[in-house]
Amino acid sequence: MNISQSLREILVGFRRRFAVDPRALTAFRMALGLCLVVDVATRLTALTAFYTDNGALPRSVLQQLYPAVAPYSLLTVSGATWVQFGLFALTALAGVALLLGYRVRLAALLSLVLLVSVHVRNPFVLNAGDTLFRRLLFWSLLLPLGGRAIRANDRSAVSPVATAATVGALLQVVAVYAANALVKLRGAQWLRGTAVRYVFELDHITVGLGDALGGWPLLLTGLNYLWLAMLVGSPLLILSTGRHRTVLTTGFIGAHLGMAVTLRLGVFPLVCISGLLLFLPAEVWDGVERFVPDGVRSVRSRWPRRSVTSTLPAVHAVMRGIAILAVVTLLAVNAVAVGFVDAPAGTPDRIESRSWDMFAPSPTVQTWWYVAPATLESGERIDALTGGPVDNARPADAADRFPGMRWKKFLGDVRRQPRLRRSLATYFCTRWNRTHDDEMERVTLTFVTERTRLGASERVERTDLGTYNCA
Repeated sequence: MNISQSLREILVGFRRRFAVDPRALTAFRMALGLCLVVDVATRLTALTAFYTDNGALPRSVLQQLYPAVAPYSLLTVSGATWVQFGLFALTALAGVALLLGYRVRLAALLSLVLLVSVHVRNPFVLNAGDTLFRRLLFWSLLLPLGGRAIRANDRSAVSPVATAATVGALLQVVAVYAANALVKLRGAQWLRGTAVRYVFELDHITVGLGDALGGWPLLLTGLNYLWLAMLVGSPLLILSTGRHRTVLTTGFIGAHLGMAVTLRLGVFPLVCISGLLLFLPAEVWDGVERFVPDGVRSVRSRWPRRSVTSTLPAVHAVMRGIAILAVVTLLAVNAVAVGFVDAPAGTPDRIESRSWDMFAPSPTVQTWWYVAPATLESGERIDALTGGPVDNARPADAADRFPGMRWKKFLGDVRRQPRLRRSLATYFCTRWNRTHDDEMERVTLTFVTERTRLGASERVERTDLGTYNCA
């Protein structure tokens, strides 16, 4: 066997592992669009609180805390509720266009620009799912997402797509799991098998079935080692092919579905599943096609087809160059994040890739919630967070103290950011006084923690973060 033949076989193997079925690209595009619509719908429930000048983070406070990036959000053009609602509606429409396959490249660009604007407008309500969402939308700009439908009349050959962009998109997903695995291996709880038990003792993030799983320690220990093994073996998502890749990908999808019904993680599980769809091989999509009626057409096929990259070779070359540069950047940033390479001088201490430190190196051992006793003009005391009477007892379910995952993230940052405390207290005051004659005079923010001790009694501690006059 000569050298040229060996190189050819290596290239064939490389291409096989980084090639993506066109139907997987279509499913990926539709999933990203759906995620964006769901994300907007959940954020609208706290539109005033988190994205207007009448909320807990007015633009003036954002400018003080993040002066370098605040101007780059389209949402900072106004603090009015109707303007924010209009921009969120536009974001949702971009997601619908991406879902339906209408002018895919433009829809992906608008989705990314608007999503970044939403994230910059309030960085205190973000988690790892938001970071991955931005990354996957970036890669969607470079991928051929407007091609074949999952089911189409023309039974043209389905040729796998292998480009620098498919390399980057697949590596992006694996980087999340691999980086998280490396950080988890540095913690003692994951190696002892107790980490997942601690996670499901965190009453402020468990929901649904997750509230009951804490009573099954042996099951949680098994899940601990299984998930750690999957994370360590995540590079096999790329190294394996065929049935083995299908089994591993299905396992990760199943794990994220489990997270979605047990933990309050926002869009994180859905975004991860969107990225995992790219790993499913042709055999899976052949099976999917058999269950799709012959009359079903991709809405994308009804729009005028325009292939910018085929008519403008220069654009295609530029996009390929951007994809190659992005792949190199992806590898470098993650190498720095996990400590394989020293960060260049001047690099911020917390680079964005550290968003992959989910429950790592060890999960927190504290359940926490807030109490916000407020005094009205009449002397009556209420809880400014809920609007009901003050109750200092340990809640039956700490997750009920948060209107949603975004509120949990924001209140977690309030504990660490004194400037946010004044802003939050002002929001509580204005929210109450706008609709009540008996106005609120002052409010106290109290942070309550309960340290988890497996098999032992747990102690509740209270910390007053400050009392603020409504005037």
